[in-house]
Parts: sequence; structure tokens; C-alpha cells
Amino acid sequence: MSLFFVYITDKQRKGRLFMKDVLTIQQIRAHLQEGTYSEEMLSSWQEDHRTGVQKLMDAHKRKQVKEQELREQYDHMCSFENAYYEKGKQYIAGIDEAGRGPLAGPVVAAAVILPRDAYIAGLNDSKQLSEAKREALYEQIIDTCIAYGVGIVTSQRIDEINIYQAAKQAMLEAVDELECQPDHVLVDAMPLSELSCTYESLIKGDQRSVSIAAASIIAKVTRDRMMQEADTAYPGYGFKDHMGYGTKQHLEALRKQGITPLHRLSFAPVKDLSRV
Repeated sequence: MSLFFVYITDKQRKGRLFMKDVLTIQQIRAHLQEGTYSEEMLSSWQEDHRTGVQKLMDAHKRKQVKEQELREQYDHMCSFENAYYEKGKQYIAGIDEAGRGPLAGPVVAAAVILPRDAYIAGLNDSKQLSEAKREALYEQIIDTCIAYGVGIVTSQRIDEINIYQAAKQAMLEAVDELECQPDHVLVDAMPLSELSCTYESLIKGDQRSVSIAAASIIAKVTRDRMMQEADTAYPGYGFKDHMGYGTKQHLEALRKQGITPLHRLSFAPVKDLSRV
């Protein structure tokens, strides 16, 4: 009987071990998505010449750059809060409203107190965010904040006292709803001398302060949900699409179907239709 011996060189042995230890592209993708990787793993993937791996690494680098930009934006928008923390303030509330311009529906305001060490990636003026992003941030804000409050003023009350005073009333009600009362308030472009604490009014505050941005999202999402419910109560007006603003669809529905209890009679063209 003949015996055959197979000799494996060191180079072949190392090659086989290397191939055994190499992760598939799908496995690398999973590690990147789940964040279960080390710096050594990243370095090895950067040197991996497979096209699929290099595409994953390029996407990973872009994601890291975006995350860094969001972090820097958030830190920049904390400047007003940080200035007042340095002055000894502990609970700083941001206040904003949604719904000044529509022809129908309430004006809604929110007040939010965020923890000093909070970080909510992508937090910004609600008007600059998609509906899906607002909804996601709404949940994060609720889960993260120390306290939040909402104030709602109806269209009837808006007609009685005008939209400016109604927006102010909603803001003050939102502060009253806070479980933890603030010792300072940052508010978007509204003087609130009625407050019992100090405050600062900031022009375009929802783009400059994380607290006001958080309040803008709570107010916007709360009001949008109310208008979506109104769409069921008053079909044919398209409230879930335009949220009460004076779009072509809305104006046409007003002319055909008339005025609802949600409409602001003091706003043209609702006022003009009420005279017909």
C-alpha cells in the first residue's frame, strides 16, 4: 500500500487561515449597522479590496460625517441654554407655537424643559423637518425631557381676542401645564412679561435654541394630529392635507360646503364668506 503525504507551505496555511477569518460583506454590514465593531476591525475593512466592502466603508464615513455635523449643530443650538446655566438657572423651558396662519383649527403652543446633558440628534425647527422626522423626534423629546406642557386655544377664542393674543395665551397655558416650573424661559419671538420667571424672546428661536426647537416639534405634531382628527369629523375639506391653511383645495371646499365650527370667522376669506 502506498502512502501519500500532502505538504502545505506556510504561505498556503496562512492563506487558509485568512480566508477562514474573513467576514462576508453581509456580516460587515451587520456590524456597521449594529455598531458592534472595534477600531481594529475598521482598519482591516479599510484595507479590504473587495468592492462591496469599500462601498460599505464609504457609506460609513459619510454617516460619521453627518453624525458629527448634527452633533455640532446641536451643541451650537445649546448656546443660549448654556449661558443661563452658567448664571445659575436650572430649569430652562423653550416655548413655541403652531397654527397662527391657518383659516381653521386651534393655535397650539408647547413648553419643553430638556435636561442639561440631553442630546437629540437632528433636533431643529419643525418647519424644516419631514412629517416622519417630526413624529420620530416627538417621541424622543417626550422620552427625554424633564417636563413638557401644551396649551390649546380654539378658533372661537381666536376670533374673540385676535390671533396674537391667542398665541400668547396658548404659550402661557403651556407653561402652566409643566409639572416642573422653569426658572427661565426662552420663547420664539413673543414677549411674555406675564411669566413669573425671567425670559428671553429670540427671533427665529426655533432655529437657534434646542429648547425652542423641541417645543416647536411638540406644538406642530400635536396640532397636526388634531387636524387629522378634524378631517374625519369634517370630511371633504382636506384638513389632513393642509392642516387648515388656505390652500386652493381648502378654499374650494369652503365655497362648496360652507364654514365649519373649526373655521376662524375673523380671517379672510372666511370672513367674506360669512357675509354672503
